[in-house]
Amino acid sequence: MSFKEYRDVIKENDAVILYLGFDNMLTLKLEKGKTHQTRYGAMKHDDVIGRNFGSKIQCANGFLHVLHPTPELWTLNLPHRTQILYATDISMVIMQLDLKPGSVVIESGTGSGSLSHSIIRTIAPTGHLYTFEFHEQRAEKAKDEFEEHEISEYVTVEHRDVCNNGFGKTAVADAVFLDLPAPWSAIPHAKVAMKSQGRICSFSPCIEQVQTSCETLAANGFTDIVTIECLVRLYDVKELNIPQTSLVEKDKLADSADSSNMTKMTVSVPQTVMPGHTGYLTFATLFSK
Repeated sequence: MSFKEYRDVIKENDAVILYLGFDNMLTLKLEKGKTHQTRYGAMKHDDVIGRNFGSKIQCANGFLHVLHPTPELWTLNLPHRTQILYATDISMVIMQLDLKPGSVVIESGTGSGSLSHSIIRTIAPTGHLYTFEFHEQRAEKAKDEFEEHEISEYVTVEHRDVCNNGFGKTAVADAVFLDLPAPWSAIPHAKVAMKSQGRICSFSPCIEQVQTSCETLAANGFTDIVTIECLVRLYDVKELNIPQTSLVEKDKLADSADSSNMTKMTVSVPQTVMPGHTGYLTFATLFSK
């Protein structure tokens, strides 16, 4: 299954996204003769192969849709080998690093490949991603996934301790992304690997990590240092009965039993509980080597 381009027809051995509902999706590799059990009943792989992506598949107790994988859907359904970045932070990283087709990017660590897929889609077809992973088995698994998703030509995966051994690159990267326990130890190596006027981003869950990283960035000649925290606040849409009168007369009408002067209005109300902290994104620019 290719992540680099869209294809209409589903083929055998494709990795597809089964959409059973807004909060119920999963990744499935299709193989002839097999059957997958869903909450709506059995789904035969043969009934899906040869259909178009987006098709509605009828099961015994309901239906589901078969979707073409995208980096966003992969992020929501990938097999977790580590904690991952999600769409909110990923979109900020790609924008702040000014990634575009042709960009050369260095990433450490690879982890589960959530950010890697979005970076590759952004920099393809003329850019390249060099991604480094400290854990050898995770590096090999990521390499296998990139090949299966037909995007291996845009990415080089390397098992390497970048904090101690550096990136092995000199002045090649337009951008560097660090997701490491001690990112400050990799910042001097990142400076060597970056082009002049390149951008760097460090993702850290703790403010103490951010403080040390900012000090190290400044000491290594980086400027425009800024830290961002992306928080999502949800709003509920409600319908309220309000009086058809001015605010001055509102209290008088509230005491009246006459409901004919009431009208309905749709309003949005922020939820009092919101998704919590994920991490801090620290950005900086290397203006000169």
